[in-house]
Amino acid sequence: MGAMSVRTESSAAHRAGFACFVGRPNAGKSTLTNALVGTKVAITSTRPQTTRHTVRGIVHRPEAQLVLVDTPGLHKPRTLLGERLNDVVRTTWSEVDVIGFCLPADQKIGPGDRYIAAELADIKKTPKVAIVTKTDLVDSKALAAQLIAIDQLGKELGIEWAEIIPVSAVGDTQVALLADLLVPMLPESPPLYPEGDLTDEPEQVMVAELIREAALEGVRDELPHSIAVVVEEMLPREDRPADKPLLDIHANVYIERPSQKGIIIGPKGKRLKEVGTKSRKHIEALLGTPVFLDLHVKVAKDWQRDPKQLRKLGF
Repeated sequence: MGAMSVRTESSAAHRAGFACFVGRPNAGKSTLTNALVGTKVAITSTRPQTTRHTVRGIVHRPEAQLVLVDTPGLHKPRTLLGERLNDVVRTTWSEVDVIGFCLPADQKIGPGDRYIAAELADIKKTPKVAIVTKTDLVDSKALAAQLIAIDQLGKELGIEWAEIIPVSAVGDTQVALLADLLVPMLPESPPLYPEGDLTDEPEQVMVAELIREAALEGVRDELPHSIAVVVEEMLPREDRPADKPLLDIHANVYIERPSQKGIIIGPKGKRLKEVGTKSRKHIEALLGTPVFLDLHVKVAKDWQRDPKQLRKLGF
């Protein structure tokens, strides 16, 4: 009998698994990921389709490990890239253990939300949690109305929400509670990642995202997303003393048309220099080491529509 009592005394089995947040652009997905993980992992941006790669943030708890898979936004595809992204999204949804559908509290449910919800309704097995984000922007009456609207939306489409939960990642309201609700939906499993990992995204991809974010700042209206960044190499500089390492990073910023080159480079190269300085600071913070960043702007004609270019650029 002794062995049995040990089992009941020890805490409940450890759980570990994958969750992803979905929602239209600006629904607060990245901010929520960052609040849960506690560091800046995903790339926050005011434009759709910036989080193109699956960035995973990892929430470590004594009794559970929640791995957040950040899927690219689902949108009506206009290009080959769009279609390919949508396939990636659907595959991811069917593979995760729980899906969090983010809807901002301060905006009425719109066609974009319905489009995503209709797609979610097709994914039968995965539990779905409706997360009302940005609750700090509305009063309790507006919040109540939004909760009712989301409940309705589920009924219309035949989605059984496992939970409907309001959060404000900015005010940190309910974020821990959200983790508490997601954890029981994960399978029993030992931790999937070592304790120190916050993200398992290859560093090069994260570096590319930081450069891309800096390059888009201030020119979003002119180049919404016709920018791709490829990190060609990241190598420690040789002949450096151990206490003064330097990482050489060579990266190319690809644009679609020659006319866009001037926009990115700016008068006398000023703009590109700013992009370099800004992204270098973020990269150094991310990697914890001094960096020499070498940036070049190249034209890859219509890369969003060309399968060969897409493959080369990592999509």
